[in-house]
Amino acid sequence: MAHTLLFIISNKLPGKKALEKKIKILIADRNSNVREFLRREMLAEGYSVELAENGREVLKWAYHREPADLLILDPDLPDAEESLLLKKLRQRISYLPVVFHTFFSDYLTASKIINPTEFVEKGGSSIEKLKKVVKEILNKTAETESVKRASEEAERG
Repeated sequence: MAHTLLFIISNKLPGKKALEKKIKILIADRNSNVREFLRREMLAEGYSVELAENGREVLKWAYHREPADLLILDPDLPDAEESLLLKKLRQRISYLPVVFHTFFSDYLTASKIINPTEFVEKGGSSIEKLKKVVKEILNKTAETESVKRASEEAERG
């Protein structure tokens, strides 16, 4: 135990690389089979996964838990008007990347409301495209954060 504690403390000293944070994805879909399938696939990719079955759960997560790094959203969730749901999410977590995972007809309605990070149409082989899109968005987000941190460090010193 003492060795573990020492490692954690020494890992936070200046010049030491911080421990890697596991990427968290929130999957919000009206269909329990889709939620579970996406959960298994994203866990297999090494992500931490939270699930929500309706708009109320998405907002509960946003206001009472540690923020996710990305949201995979079916915009046709029960008990949620997507425009209001997304507006509340943006007020709470403005930087949250959103991937719409839905049928094209649902996307046409939702895309008029918000400009999502990406759209992946539901279908038999959409999981590979979804994994690719998630990885690209998270890599882009990590690069942006890295540049921001470097800029802040340069200003300090």
